[in-house]
Amino acid sequence: MNSPAPAPAKAPIGSLRALWPFIQRHLGLFVAWLVALAGSSAATLSLPVAFRQMIDHGFSSGANIDRTFAFVLAVIVALALATAARYFFVTLLGERVVADLRSRLYAHLLDLDAGFYDRSRSGELVSRLTADAELLRSVIASSMSVALRSSVTVIGAMAMLFVTSPKLAAWALLGIPLAVAPIVIGARRIQKVSRASQDRIADANTLATEALGAVRTVQAHSREPFERGRYAQAMATAVSTARKRIGAQALVTAVAITLIFGAVIVVLWSGAHDVIAGRMSAGALGQFVMYALIGGGSVGALAEVWNELQRAAGGMGRIRELLEETPAIAAPAHPKALPVPVRGEIVFDDVTFHYPQRPDAPALEGFSLHVRPGETVALVGPSGAGKSTVFSMLLRFHDPQYGRIALDGIDIRELDPGTLREALALVPQSPAIFAASAADNIRYGRLDASDEDVRKAARSARADEFLDALPDGFASELGERGTRLSGGQQQRIAIARALLKDAPVLLLDEATSALDAHSERAVQQALENLMAGRTTLVVAHRLATVLKADRIVVMDHGRIVAEGTHAELLAQGGLYAELAKLQFLD
Repeated sequence: MNSPAPAPAKAPIGSLRALWPFIQRHLGLFVAWLVALAGSSAATLSLPVAFRQMIDHGFSSGANIDRTFAFVLAVIVALALATAARYFFVTLLGERVVADLRSRLYAHLLDLDAGFYDRSRSGELVSRLTADAELLRSVIASSMSVALRSSVTVIGAMAMLFVTSPKLAAWALLGIPLAVAPIVIGARRIQKVSRASQDRIADANTLATEALGAVRTVQAHSREPFERGRYAQAMATAVSTARKRIGAQALVTAVAITLIFGAVIVVLWSGAHDVIAGRMSAGALGQFVMYALIGGGSVGALAEVWNELQRAAGGMGRIRELLEETPAIAAPAHPKALPVPVRGEIVFDDVTFHYPQRPDAPALEGFSLHVRPGETVALVGPSGAGKSTVFSMLLRFHDPQYGRIALDGIDIRELDPGTLREALALVPQSPAIFAASAADNIRYGRLDASDEDVRKAARSARADEFLDALPDGFASELGERGTRLSGGQQQRIAIARALLKDAPVLLLDEATSALDAHSERAVQQALENLMAGRTTLVVAHRLATVLKADRIVVMDHGRIVAEGTHAELLAQGGLYAELAKLQFLD
């Protein structure tokens, strides 16, 4: 599957500006950080003045020593307290902003339609949610603070340089354009390789996610060496790309610092001549040197921060791509309400649907089906006939290109998708089991269900016996994807979940396919109880389920080719009789 197309490179300020709405939510912390930043910058710029006083007056007479050194100590204490406050406020701000950003992105991902996930890689999405968001934490908690502090310090240091010695300041000023030039020239290159570096990390994460998610398949085929090799190659590519970024950052930083401090040396040489000639005091020169070092160090810090901002801009661009994704399936502005209670009448009216990945092959073509309230209809047919697509369309994971689907006479596109899906209970062929307790997995069908309700649903699904046998009973953790359960046990958890949901429309997609004969007999009664009084659509190949259906619909290539009871369809011959001979009668 293809991942979302990468966005073109953008200037950092263009991408990172999208962080401001998240910062605004914590305006108190932001203002507190600015106050602390102002205090630490003022203390930093006061240090050279304190040291000048110490050099020019602190050693000249005993009366000035105590006062001079007390002033220096007071400035240092103020600097320490303001720096600690600045670190606390900006770091906490970074944590909260990134937490909000991740929550917003996660919530948005949950709202995106099935088509988006068909063309996206889950590993890359997780990388954007984690690695890219982590980059932004660094920007807010460190880079942003350093950038603003360094900018204030550079401006303040330059002003104090001119106050201290206009002639030497003019010399120092010549070094600034020389330092800024390599930063500007290298910025575009750094942003490009930073984006590429993050993409390669996402590729490696995708490989790891896929392999770990199918670790039993990997081990069953003894493909550990192959997967290790694939991941090592992906990481080698990521490191190679990162090496280009690191090299570009290192070169820009080295050139900027060399030029800045080269200018400082030239200034010192000129100032030393002024001190010897008596045109400047030693303290004034010391003050000038300290301001030059503070300003030069701040420019060097800005060079590094600029590189970090370029890198984070790539991450923010990738996150913004996802936030700007528009769900193809959304609630209408004024959704209609389903009748209470829901009767469960389902109508497919001349529905045609093509999956985006297969535009030339219709999954459903001219499909029309009327399911009466309380009726049980079985969908049968060969693989690829479109049976599961019917379920996806009814759940509104996709919308048809032509035709309409109605529930109780209302076009499902006029309903809120959440309201629609609350009226449907799905038991899929491959149930989703979460890394949570057995009780929580069953309670996923109805979150406010009591423990007794959960146990009752498990009992009806014939799941209570094996759950009680677990070390902690219903509180036992089932492991990621239910690895501690057999396939049949996972299926019964899914059935219990649907029982608990108690929806008026039931969708059974090969609900007993993973059960052995003994388990199937046990669960079949539970399913019959569940189906009683409900509209039920069944995708099945097993004889017991099909025989119980009020009507059997035979599908092939997205169309209905026959329908009737089991006996009627056998008498007609054709596709159903052939399927029955192959799958049922043996």
